[in-house]
Amino acid sequence: MSRRRRIYEGKAKVLFEGPEPGTLIQYFKDDATAYNNQKHGTISGKGVLNNRISEYLMTKLMEMGVPTHFVRRVNMREQLVQEVEIIPIEVVVRNLAAGSFSQRFGIPEGTPLPRSIVEYYYKSDDLNDPLICEEHITAFGWAAPQDLDDMMSLSLRVNDYLSGLFLGAGLKLIDFKLEFGRIYNEHGEMRIILADEISPDNCRLWDVKTNEKLDKDRFRRDMGDVIEAYQEVARRLGILPELQQAEAKSDAPDAAGRVKA
Repeated sequence: MSRRRRIYEGKAKVLFEGPEPGTLIQYFKDDATAYNNQKHGTISGKGVLNNRISEYLMTKLMEMGVPTHFVRRVNMREQLVQEVEIIPIEVVVRNLAAGSFSQRFGIPEGTPLPRSIVEYYYKSDDLNDPLICEEHITAFGWAAPQDLDDMMSLSLRVNDYLSGLFLGAGLKLIDFKLEFGRIYNEHGEMRIILADEISPDNCRLWDVKTNEKLDKDRFRRDMGDVIEAYQEVARRLGILPELQQAEAKSDAPDAAGRVKA
């Protein structure tokens, strides 16, 4: 396989030119970051697990009618996705208080919220992804009012579905982050679709009975057993056989940043 053209590299993923126009290869790294990249580490096998978990969840959402950029998983670390025009907004849906929300409002972690709360953050590492409101978004042209309506509607649908799916696996969906993009058809018509990934990197997942954290907070807070927590999420979802768990620990990319299918 020839070396592919790198389009973009983020904190946890790399985007390469896809095999066909309008497609990209999304490569999942083992890098872990927190606090806007102030904390950085490597968790061996994390990319493999996130690739598999995100594939599973995106596929389930598509079956429920939620449009996403996901096409198919290519190998242990890569997905084929549609190329989208990313909207520079992170949508965070919160069901229980945790993390920065608890700090901002002085609410103990784990406190159920009166209803699911949707927040918007501007995607900017230089500005530490500031919390923003709809007025900022529309005034600065980051998204139109109809775009926001679509993002809100899709976010709440995703929340309803994933909350039930995770509950069936003995997990509480505390909060999660979504990203959206614009895609255009041959007639120039635009629609909003779900992009990026859904995994323990951007979902807070707690055990229903013990409240044990099974997400990236284990890395953020130096709790240890990070890969074991991600493996437990995959195991409960029924998508990662024991043999594949062992492969996830030892899998590594080659010098060109690729892995074998």
